[in-house]
Amino acid sequence: MSEAVVSPVRVGRLSIGALGILALALGTLQSVVEPALPLLQRELGVSPAEGALVGNTLLVTGAVVAPVAGKLGDRYGGKRVLVRLMAVVSAGGLLAGLAPNLPVLLLGQVLQGVMVGALPLSFILVRHHLPAGASQLAIGVVIALFTGGGMVGTLFAGPIAEGLSWHWMFALPTIAIIAMTLVVTRLMPHDPPIRSDSRIDWPGMVLLSGTLLAFMLGLVKVTGSGLPPLAIGGLAVVVAALATGWVVVERRAASPMVDLRMLAKPALWHSCLLTLVITTSFGMVAFLLPQLFAVSADGYGFALSTTDIGLFLLPGAVAGAVGDSLGGIAARRFGLRAVLIVGAVVTAATMIALVSLHTAAWQLALAKVLAAIGAGAGTTALLTRAATAVEAGDTGIATSLLVVTRVIGVAVGSQVAGAILDAGSDAVTGRPAESAFAAGFAMAGLVAALSLSPLVLRSTKKGIQA
Repeated sequence: MSEAVVSPVRVGRLSIGALGILALALGTLQSVVEPALPLLQRELGVSPAEGALVGNTLLVTGAVVAPVAGKLGDRYGGKRVLVRLMAVVSAGGLLAGLAPNLPVLLLGQVLQGVMVGALPLSFILVRHHLPAGASQLAIGVVIALFTGGGMVGTLFAGPIAEGLSWHWMFALPTIAIIAMTLVVTRLMPHDPPIRSDSRIDWPGMVLLSGTLLAFMLGLVKVTGSGLPPLAIGGLAVVVAALATGWVVVERRAASPMVDLRMLAKPALWHSCLLTLVITTSFGMVAFLLPQLFAVSADGYGFALSTTDIGLFLLPGAVAGAVGDSLGGIAARRFGLRAVLIVGAVVTAATMIALVSLHTAAWQLALAKVLAAIGAGAGTTALLTRAATAVEAGDTGIATSLLVVTRVIGVAVGSQVAGAILDAGSDAVTGRPAESAFAAGFAMAGLVAALSLSPLVLRSTKKGIQA
């Protein structure tokens, strides 16, 4: 394999800004479901576990598409693949905006899910068109704006859903995505693809996509449908068989989708493992808090509207953007291990405190802020570490693996939290018992504490090696 000898075209702030605003619009579209989930559950007549599926459908697609998008971006150019993915996202957003029922909404979420592939494609463009130091800063900015889109979506989902309808909270960000895609297409120069005589490893792509899809759909079924042990065992066998087949194909491929030697680098697999732990805990918190805000006030809940839920979640969205933007900087200054340990201690302590301290709305809002800062700083530091630990030609696939891990972690956390609430719901009213929320917070705290295991202390001893 040989790369084309072409000097990269340096880009200015306007091009990077357009890429960032596109990330902002994508983050907005991704986040509108969170504050509106109780409303969607009421209007669509679904349980908490089924409600988690509305958001996780997008994550399932994202987990499948992200590594494929990253590899294709490395091979054919990030801009070329990014524009095509945005066309699919736009179709999904418009479909969700017109959805008359749950199946159509889920189909729209499936198409929207390819937006997860936009992040590694953006990293390819940034890495190619900027020098090393500036590219690290730009990666942090893009991630921060994607997270900032979560702030925008959280804030405006309620007023839009209540003032117009929930359909518009999908349609409006989609219009912005279409507009910014056109701007990026005009301003961002093409990044030359990597020239190679080897064919694309389509078998590897299919097997990896199948493994992720089987795992994510199996997770939804196991936590939401109460499958018998035999069916659960069958799903586990399918996932294991697909994963084994993928490893075998990658070891024999002349030009594998994922070079397993790269995946074996401690900087990469340690980052994937820790990202999974951090995002699983955060996924539980992100699902439980709006559910608790929406529970009727004749007991332990708050009976908040979608707009009010968004306002209480807004500080957490801001904190997440701050954590994302500062993660790489903090790790470089204080060391990766320090960032992870502080984040784990704060998150675990916050979740354990919520087991008994969840009687005031400000307590929940503060908990979201602390958890978002810890998760954002930790995962961004790990992503930056992985992006700078591989060759430039592997940036897309390496960061895709981290993005997929983030997606899987959030999906696992929210689906498990939904199952906990379902298990603790009253058979007549369908309302979860207060003890179910307490159990969910305790579980989230225990998962966060796993980041303090000896493996973490060893794997992050030397911090980021950039």
